[in-house]
Amino acid sequence: MQRVTGNSLSGHLRLRCETRADGVPFLSAQSFQAPIHLSKAHLSDDGEFLVLSLMNPTAGFFDGDRIESDVTVGQGASLALSIPSSSRVFRTRSGKPAICDQSFSVESGGFLEWNPEAFIPHAGARYIQKTQVNIERGAGLMFIDWISPGRVARGEIFQYENLRFEFDLSFNGKLLARERYDMSGAGPEGVTALFEAGHYVSIYLAGAMIRNFPAAEVDSLGGPDAYIGHGSLVGGEVIVVRALCRDNLAARRLIGQIRNLIYKAAEKTPPSLGRLFI
Repeated sequence: MQRVTGNSLSGHLRLRCETRADGVPFLSAQSFQAPIHLSKAHLSDDGEFLVLSLMNPTAGFFDGDRIESDVTVGQGASLALSIPSSSRVFRTRSGKPAICDQSFSVESGGFLEWNPEAFIPHAGARYIQKTQVNIERGAGLMFIDWISPGRVARGEIFQYENLRFEFDLSFNGKLLARERYDMSGAGPEGVTALFEAGHYVSIYLAGAMIRNFPAAEVDSLGGPDAYIGHGSLVGGEVIVVRALCRDNLAARRLIGQIRNLIYKAAEKTPPSLGRLFI
């Protein structure tokens, strides 16, 4: 039964992707509860990836809402997870934040692409997101985060009350990356100094996605609409790409371009996510 407390929801997502004897990926376990809804899974055109879309059947996330996600990709399986519409967090009425606690694990030989649309915090929103990514040696990863400054068309630029993002990435049980962002109104100085309504993009890559990393091609995507940087973490097993983009269109274009470059360098065909990348 759906847990509802006052005006808030407590939902979850639990997935495990494995392969059948013939190598076809499938969901060996799944469970979800609003405010998360899971689309019907389908195979990519080349049959390599299982493709899933996550959706929020409500208007967005409200104060007090709590979402817990646990996604595991087993050995030899390839899973592409997409959020085809922007994730919205509305103004807090009680002073409480909406909370998203998510965990992703990729076993050796497995591959995960996490590719959401922009996260859009409304004016007065409070939100906490905690992300744990665990990858084993030999696992592949493309993990994307895209944060907008708010509802730009309504003039709500960096008018959220508070956003807190916590991110940990572990490789073979060893912590390689730990990020903590705590932002309150006005916007981060590093973003606003470049663009009035800048969008932040972060991409973590591992396994096959860094084997022939196209550094020069990625660098060439920088310009007046996007500032790009990249580098490898200790041990060279993970590469991080960061970008500040002028607006939504610039961020969307850049994500599509980098995604295509990385897949091409890895000699893989990017699975269609049913979304527009300019």
